[in-house]
Amino acid sequence: MKALFIFALGLVAGAFAMQWYRDDAVPAAASARQSAAALKGSVGLKLQEWHLTPEEIKADLQKTGEVVRSNAVAAGGTLNDARIVAQINARLVLDDELSARAIYVDCSGGKVTLRGTVHSETQLGRAVALALDTSGVANVTSKLTVKP
Repeated sequence: MKALFIFALGLVAGAFAMQWYRDDAVPAAASARQSAAALKGSVGLKLQEWHLTPEEIKADLQKTGEVVRSNAVAAGGTLNDARIVAQINARLVLDDELSARAIYVDCSGGKVTLRGTVHSETQLGRAVALALDTSGVANVTSKLTVKP
């Protein structure tokens, strides 16, 4: 009888846990997925706007060894450098095509430097676009290396 009571109690607790999971956790996960999808769409447009196509990146890398882009909109505003780094790192984590562990972000006075490795010029362009599209960023210098 005691085992049956404990089993029934476990079923009730499991039902409450499933209801809580449906009400709280799933909408939060769906919201995060929607945010990431919206971010992907906007990044694609920014890649072209900021001349970050693979061909343009290859040309920059051959010419100077780095990719530098400026954001005229953010030039007047200033944010805490640590906050900018945290925002860029968060955006890198949310991006399915980039590895946040392989890209190191540094910021000083709204000027961001990216270091590390990526697998293609397309990924390099995405990383620069994500950084440049972050509030408070005035300039992005990519010292990322492309290693297939």
